[in-house]
Amino acid sequence: MAGRFFGSSSASISMTVTNTPSQELALTNLAFISASDLPKFAVPNHENLFLASIGDSYVFSFSYPSSPTLLQFIKNTAHESIRGGHIALNSIQRRCAKVSAGESVDVTRFVPPENFNLAVLTLELDFIKRAGSRSEQIDAIVLAKQLRKRFSKQVMTAGQKVLFEHQGINYSFTVSHVTVEGQERSTDRGMISDDTFIAFEASRDSGIKIINQRDGTTSNIFKQKEFNLESLGIGGLGAEFADIFRRAFASRVFPPHVTSKLGIKHVKGMLLYGPPGTGKTLMARQIGKILNGKEPKIVNGPEVLSKFVGETEKNVRDLFADAEQDQRNLGDESDLHVIIFDEIDAICKSRGSTRDGTGVHDSIVNQLLTKIDGVESLNNVLLIGMTNRKDMLDEALLRPGRLEVQVEISLPDENGRMQILQIHTNKMKENSFLAHDVNLQELAARTKNYSGAELEGVVKSAVSYALNRQLSLDDLTKPVEEENIKVTMDDFLNALHEVIPAFGASTDDLERCRLHGMVECGDRHKHIYQRAMLIAEQVKVSKGSPLVTCLLEGSRGSGKTALAATVGIDSDFAYVKIISAETMIGLHESTKCAQIIKVFEDAYKSPLSVIVLDDLERLLEYVPIGPRFSNLISQTLLVLLKKLPPKGKKLMVIGTTSEVDFLDSIGFCDTFSITYHLPTLNRNDAKKVLEQLNVFADEDIDSAAEALDNIVSSIGVGRLFVDIFIFFANEMPIKKLYMLIEMAAQGSQGGSAEAVYSGKEKINISHFFDCLGDVTRLV
Repeated sequence: MAGRFFGSSSASISMTVTNTPSQELALTNLAFISASDLPKFAVPNHENLFLASIGDSYVFSFSYPSSPTLLQFIKNTAHESIRGGHIALNSIQRRCAKVSAGESVDVTRFVPPENFNLAVLTLELDFIKRAGSRSEQIDAIVLAKQLRKRFSKQVMTAGQKVLFEHQGINYSFTVSHVTVEGQERSTDRGMISDDTFIAFEASRDSGIKIINQRDGTTSNIFKQKEFNLESLGIGGLGAEFADIFRRAFASRVFPPHVTSKLGIKHVKGMLLYGPPGTGKTLMARQIGKILNGKEPKIVNGPEVLSKFVGETEKNVRDLFADAEQDQRNLGDESDLHVIIFDEIDAICKSRGSTRDGTGVHDSIVNQLLTKIDGVESLNNVLLIGMTNRKDMLDEALLRPGRLEVQVEISLPDENGRMQILQIHTNKMKENSFLAHDVNLQELAARTKNYSGAELEGVVKSAVSYALNRQLSLDDLTKPVEEENIKVTMDDFLNALHEVIPAFGASTDDLERCRLHGMVECGDRHKHIYQRAMLIAEQVKVSKGSPLVTCLLEGSRGSGKTALAATVGIDSDFAYVKIISAETMIGLHESTKCAQIIKVFEDAYKSPLSVIVLDDLERLLEYVPIGPRFSNLISQTLLVLLKKLPPKGKKLMVIGTTSEVDFLDSIGFCDTFSITYHLPTLNRNDAKKVLEQLNVFADEDIDSAAEALDNIVSSIGVGRLFVDIFIFFANEMPIKKLYMLIEMAAQGSQGGSAEAVYSGKEKINISHFFDCLGDVTRLV
């Protein structure tokens, strides 16, 4: 018990509870005992201080009041009327101690520890008896001085209720918050001293109005005194929440007279924007829950719309009706009304941007602006809007006085992902369902660019693997052994293959560009690869180059796309996307531009991104004759290649082309930071490639290389891939060369390919020459 009370105690004494002798004594918050029992509770080294904990609940004082008249009264009446072994408690004290008159209770001497004086004491005031619409005005300065004197050296405990008289009226206060000197956090209890700062609160319906409340007191805008974001289910958004608190709620924490003296108005609106699944709606809902105001109104944007003329605008007005009523009746004392607009872009598009003939969207924006910041603007409203498309909102909504606090809820970093994973695995860990091999730190490192919703999906998928192991499709009624359910690290790794981040690397698309891995094919190509990787490293670490662009040009089939894909994968950037003409077949120019713009906008949401613009001449719809290219797509790309990403975001763009002269003629080459030419392969490079393929006998490699050299003036591929992106000077496509090797691997009678690729057999050089002759005749 001493640990709980932060003090020491002696052996308890069982005493019988009786009523306080008089109403006057009941208002002193003292407990009364006989004169013979009083010394048992004396606090050492303190004159006339007697303290005791009663029933393991609250600490009460046994001491004589300072008034000589009352002191004589107690000596002659109170103490003499209380027999030994009895303790007199008023009704409130009995309620706190949870005892009734006539029952026995354990009473223990309480010795306060050092540094036990209260620095701040917050009390909630109320009448002992309410009479109709009774109202009183209390001067906080006068009352605080009176209470410090009357209850000096009494111990106050959080939750304790005390009766007192002030200016002829009986009141009660409840201790809502105590802070001991020298301690930053609130504690359970402390002792009132002459230096204790007392702050007062009163509920809206109590009828008590507090005036002259000193600066430093706080309003009761929040239900909780401290915030634990993890307990609210919010992970990885500590910095964003701190920003929201500072800009939107700091002014509301202080009493209205403080903001009046400062000459400021409260923030009326905030906008949370960012990619889907990052926690915008969750944060808005949780903010609404922790605010000590009216129940938040949550509205999905499209729900406001109506098919009837004027009904949509009326729906908007109805959202603010309660706040307007409170503002008229209570003024600055009005409760805070929170209105949450999810998908606000659905109804608040830029005025003039929609051509539906009704103008209803424009009217909604006008109505909303009037309510937030019109002639009769409200000061008791907080509008929280959420959107994935901030660019679609009307600009008038975003200026100060309206949705002025705009916070980007972006993809969580590694520490944020760790917090989110902990939130979603806490319960399974507490119930021993999480295996010991699960490393959340490793999972957080692996899940780059996963949103909070996607991380939750990963956890759900991992759990499904664990549950599935306990089930049998042959007998679904078989009892499940709960203690055998374990979610392992393998379950999480399997889940990562199922739940793909929307803003992650397009690994599958990139791997298609180098299906069979890669082989080295000469120092020149290795040099270009290394230079490209250095550019990627530059993008990572440089503070002055948030955007770096690189153009890879060379003969068709020389391995440009494969090299670009390899750089994208090896860079280990979180967001890697490839834009190619093959995904836009049949699309109109404007649609292609929209797709290209979306890829860049998605890249701006990731800290590190790589975009590969494959086959630029095809993207630009280039043809040698007639209308040569699409000017719309060209201008779109030129703008995007020069546009710097948002602050804190970095982007590398790699372009590939086989028509560098064409790009140069329209000023495209100058847009790129650097251009690399992928050379064709010479004989030595080709020989090196054939050696690494290991499909020819050692004595046949020179003959094969010489045959290729005799037919082909040069072969091209940069840092060749086993897919062998080789290009003959007579423009034989690279796939034809790879087909040549596959044809030769089949053997003259067929069926030899498996043995050749496994290394058990080698390609017959004569058959290779025959196939080579067939291929060259096809070219």
